[in-house]
Amino acid sequence: MRSDGRLSENVEYGGSGGSSGGRLAVGGGMGTIAFVVLALLLGVDPGVVLNEVGNQAPPQQQQGPARPDSPETKELKRFVSVVLADTEDVWREIFRDAGKTYRDPRLVIFSGQVQSACGRADASMGPFYCPGDSKVYIDLQFYSELKNRFKAPGDFAQAYVIAHEVGHHVQNLLGISDKVHRMQQQVSKAEANALSVRLELQADFFAGVWAHHANKSRHVLEEGDVEEAMRAATAIGDDRLQMQTQGRVVPDSFTHGTSAQRVRWFKKGLETGDIHQGNTFAVKDKDL
Repeated sequence: MRSDGRLSENVEYGGSGGSSGGRLAVGGGMGTIAFVVLALLLGVDPGVVLNEVGNQAPPQQQQGPARPDSPETKELKRFVSVVLADTEDVWREIFRDAGKTYRDPRLVIFSGQVQSACGRADASMGPFYCPGDSKVYIDLQFYSELKNRFKAPGDFAQAYVIAHEVGHHVQNLLGISDKVHRMQQQVSKAEANALSVRLELQADFFAGVWAHHANKSRHVLEEGDVEEAMRAATAIGDDRLQMQTQGRVVPDSFTHGTSAQRVRWFKKGLETGDIHQGNTFAVKDKDL
């Protein structure tokens, strides 16, 4: 992916996102699913596990001068900023065409732990979006996990992750997240999980919409980029992760969708670029 665009002005480094006690963050990536799977294996309510992870006190650390970034880390920070800026350009235009105003999210690059308006988060939870403060959070070590553990390397795979979390911000601005959250409070755990899957698949679709428009206007895609995104989407499907961690698949516990579903919705957004074709909540289960 071309990375010679402008840098976003909405990037923070190691900052705090505000007080705890807000709504649960969305788009928690591989780490969140791993916590849920572990809870299911132990017969514990996953919500309790996530709550405990979010509220435990951070370990005491020795204060000292910050180590300078390596050249690789500097380049990765720059790349993340360029991708965020590109999502800003695309979604501002889409919202403007629809007669709406797009409010940019902020992106927090942290290391280890961070405090967000949705609570304290650990890097093992993966990248996430907090609707309480309209911020995307990412520990850049996640990209090493994506490359080495999940065999999904490449700069466009990295861009897909950011675009997916920004997709949750779009859902927040459109009122979709609030509506789903209210519905989840009125149904069973399995039904709430099913709603979460549809929310995540729509965020994948929105990531594809971004890629469509970014490439159309700025030709950001290079050979092999789409395949990189497909590998990333495949690697973080619920079925793939559950099979790796517990040796079996439990569909009722899915929260993000299968590998095939994630690929399908990203590709639909990439091919159409039409935000109106991404209503995952209107699709029958068999067609997701």
